[in-house]
Amino acid sequence: MSHPLPDKNEQYLQMGYWNTRFDSEQEYDWFKGFSEFKHLCIGHLQCTDSICILGCGNSTLTQDLYNSGYQNLTSVDLSEVVIDRMRKKAAAASQHEIKWQVADMLDLPYPDSSFDAVIEKGTMDVLFVDNDDPFSPKAEVRQRVFQMLDETHRVLKADGVFLSITFAQPHFRKPFLLCEQYTWDVNAWPFGDSFHYYVYAMHKNQRKETDKPVPFGWPSRSSSTVPSAITNSSMQHDHMDHENFLLGMEV
Repeated sequence: MSHPLPDKNEQYLQMGYWNTRFDSEQEYDWFKGFSEFKHLCIGHLQCTDSICILGCGNSTLTQDLYNSGYQNLTSVDLSEVVIDRMRKKAAAASQHEIKWQVADMLDLPYPDSSFDAVIEKGTMDVLFVDNDDPFSPKAEVRQRVFQMLDETHRVLKADGVFLSITFAQPHFRKPFLLCEQYTWDVNAWPFGDSFHYYVYAMHKNQRKETDKPVPFGWPSRSSSTVPSAITNSSMQHDHMDHENFLLGMEV
């Protein structure tokens, strides 16, 4: 790999790490490419939708959506390095309609009800890298994740949809997504072969009676019983693809 792997997970929260990495890495897609989960997304999107992609990085997701007919795209990332590179890459491919912006997903620079859809792929997972208990995240992790979800909910139109692609299983993610301040429903579908990733679809103002809040710590589980591959996991590519890590994630 041409980019430096972090010594500690916490480095994934540091802009310096990403700028250095994006300066040398041309392209990388976390959690599979669009073709492997496209069938789970297209039913929630219209080609005319205004779509915001959070933490776009150097993934091909924006270009893949564009080539699939979704051309009203706004891709944001905290890294000016990667936004500049992706803007030039899109221009070279005559994808001039795509809007690229340096922005913080915890404090988005858009008015309320700006987008028909918001998509994130692996971006929310970065907010958990310094977490020490997957069943009961520490306060600073919860704060970051709720800031992201609050901003996502805010910029969605009344009938908008939030699509989240992740390796986080529903019992880890639902305590956040089903918090009572959000009006969306929560649906999840797995994809992948040896290891399941998930596509979550949340439709604003369509929360159902069955979409009840889920407390943290559910199901009851102490961190001492959680496989070390989870509590001490790295987001490094080789580690994530390692068979022992994937087996350890099955909880």
